Amino acid sequence: MEAVATLVAKGEALIALFERTPPERSVAFTIAVIGLGAKMAKVDGQVNASEVAAFRQVFVIAPEDEAAAARVFNLARQDIAGYEAYARRIARMFADRPAILEDVLEGLFHVALADGTYHEAEERFLRRVAEIFGISEATFACIEARQGVGREADPWHVLGVPYDADLATIRERWKALVKAHHPDRMIARGLPPETVRLGNARIGAINRAWQEISKQHLEAAEAG
Repeated sequence: MEAVATLVAKGEALIALFERTPPERSVAFTIAVIGLGAKMAKVDGQVNASEVAAFRQVFVIAPEDEAAAARVFNLARQDIAGYEAYARRIARMFADRPAILEDVLEGLFHVALADGTYHEAEERFLRRVAEIFGISEATFACIEARQGVGREADPWHVLGVPYDADLATIRERWKALVKAHHPDRMIARGLPPETVRLGNARIGAINRAWQEISKQHLEAAEAG
């Protein structure tokens, strides 16, 4: 118990440094992400191997830090209490860079869906994290749809556009999303290669949504 208490104390001390170091390179950010990811995996009851693997796909830990990271993860996954504190720390780190917060949220979605199900408790957890991150309901719905949950079959929700939007407006939205999620942009944000690969899948969903909407508009015009 003393060793655990020491680890927690050291973790809290490191997290206190986040305002004075670049967040994407700080130990504080790593600890906060590990804690939040572990609690995301726990929220549906048990942390299983697929969720741990999903976490490692999205949130890469340097080899020299893996042993310490495993201890933090195992401590955090005991229960979900305290996840809001981790989310607030990350939100403060990237208050002026909302795209990073969306990346983190999408990574948490990846962990949540790793076991093939989307539990109500997981949805509540993710919605609360999104709220703390300042992510709008519309953006949350887009992320849900791109992940294949929620309003998954609706391309308008994938792009986050209203049904009565004209095709030119939808095209601009599609181009903006593709630009924002281009691998080069994600690498520039300091994200690991695994996250970039997930971003490629995200662009695939965005492109499929645009193709479906443009096809429907063309068919309506021809019928017209």
